Amino acid sequence: MLLRTATVLAAALATAPALAATATVAPGGLEAALAAAAPGDTLVLAAGVHPGPLTIRTPVTLTGEPGAVIDGQGSGSTLTVLAPNVTLRHLEIRNSGLSLIDQNAGVFLGKEARGAVVEDNRLRDNLIGVYIWGAADSLVRRNDIVGRTDLRVSERGNGIQLWNAPGTRVLDNNVREGRDGLFTTSSRKNVFSGNRFEHVRFAVHYMYTNDSELTDNVSIANNVGYAVMFSNNLLIRNNRSRADREHGLMLNNANGSRIDGNLIEGRFAGALSDDGEALPDSDIPRDSEAMSDRLRSGTWKCVFIYNANKNRFTANRFEGCEIGVHFTAGSERNSLTGNAFIGNRTQVKYVGTRYLDWSENGRGNYWSDNAAFDLNGDGISDEPYRPNDVVDRVMWEYPAAKLLMNSPGVQVIRWAQKQFPALHPGGVIDSAPLMTPPPMPAPVQTAQSPIAERKQP
Repeated sequence: MLLRTATVLAAALATAPALAATATVAPGGLEAALAAAAPGDTLVLAAGVHPGPLTIRTPVTLTGEPGAVIDGQGSGSTLTVLAPNVTLRHLEIRNSGLSLIDQNAGVFLGKEARGAVVEDNRLRDNLIGVYIWGAADSLVRRNDIVGRTDLRVSERGNGIQLWNAPGTRVLDNNVREGRDGLFTTSSRKNVFSGNRFEHVRFAVHYMYTNDSELTDNVSIANNVGYAVMFSNNLLIRNNRSRADREHGLMLNNANGSRIDGNLIEGRFAGALSDDGEALPDSDIPRDSEAMSDRLRSGTWKCVFIYNANKNRFTANRFEGCEIGVHFTAGSERNSLTGNAFIGNRTQVKYVGTRYLDWSENGRGNYWSDNAAFDLNGDGISDEPYRPNDVVDRVMWEYPAAKLLMNSPGVQVIRWAQKQFPALHPGGVIDSAPLMTPPPMPAPVQTAQSPIAERKQP
């Protein structure tokens, strides 16, 4: 009996997987340690500079003691991951190559890197910070990423870039400088939440990414906050844009999405000045008023809706922009209710001849310039609100006509339109405007940048 038990135990031990090992790696020994590592091993990098570039082909955990640095020496990607379930944690990863064609990055996650975890790292002087190239179900969390400030914006890479990586989550990262903070294309079922983006071109740039969530992010002092293009069925909730120059939120060919509880704060006084460098992308819709080539007194448009359909806007606040919402190019079946338009120089610019009622079930939006009465005290204005009229259209077509804005003739035209609504050539109407702004959702909580407050405008 004892012999039989010993035989069974020996067989079990022979077939059991080897226990994962933990090894400390001194500077200069990482390449050999990666080659010798077994699946599940943990390599702890000692303080000092570990030269790269390096490729990880085994499922391991790579973590660092304080002061551990992996330096790509200006060649290729500093770390390339070609194995599933790899974890990179507590490392400084720096100095990748500078080839956009070769997609040089601080961390490059190839298609084989499914389930990768990249968290609590410091990335500096890389062309692209983290590139998730087909690595589904990855997690990129709590990293601090600063792009190449020695390059022109058009020559820089993105802070975090994602291609065809369904199920991937990008959470609680700080991204500064670089081209775009987060660029995603040809993907689906992603979550981008709790991130902070400063001094980039676009904070978040969506292309062909569907069925995803964009929530609780902060964009500060960028050219565009959230640029959503050719993407459908999104949840865009509780994000903040502060002092972004061009648009707080732009929807271009974006359809069937819910846009809830976002705060777009434009800036008039003290807005960032134009440095003379035009936006390199040609996929941003422009109009005859484009002002990117000269100074402006503030944020251009809180929201730009361009050929975007069947989207629902609720409980958002659009404040302090040259234009609150610019709505154009055949956008159809969008609903806007329960939003607040506060202190925008032009609340709505709608170029079209259709009548659009921005109210639903007896509830519209709040308009800070609506001098209205509420005699029955139900919180709804006693009269509809029209943000635009014939005079506005003339001003858009012929800006020099603004010299006549306060002339008796213009005042007569506006009086006549109020007395005879049939004179209105279509446009937006809010048939049940709110008397007070709706409450905003809870404040956005994001990871704080160590230089955020100093660099805010």
